[in-house]
Amino acid sequence: MSFFIKQMITSKLKQLSQEDLLKHAKQYGFTITNEEANSIANYLKTHDVDPFTERGRNLMLQELAKRTDISTARKAHKLFKELITSYGMEHLFE
Repeated sequence: MSFFIKQMITSKLKQLSQEDLLKHAKQYGFTITNEEANSIANYLKTHDVDPFTERGRNLMLQELAKRTDISTARKAHKLFKELITSYGMEHLFE
């Protein structure tokens, strides 16, 4: 079951669009520009990201900081941890 859930999450990350990112940013209190959202969406589509390991998350957050700023990356990291906990999925993440 874990493998299936991980595949679903990875697939969803690759499918995120600029519009999706802008909508989620607004929903969770982030401010990103159209250009930043486009850059993030393109990165996710063209790179294999592994949010299930600490190293993978750190690489993903470094790329986010390059495309936005360090403050946004830190907020995203905090939100990611909160979402993992709220859905009871801590066991999937190293």
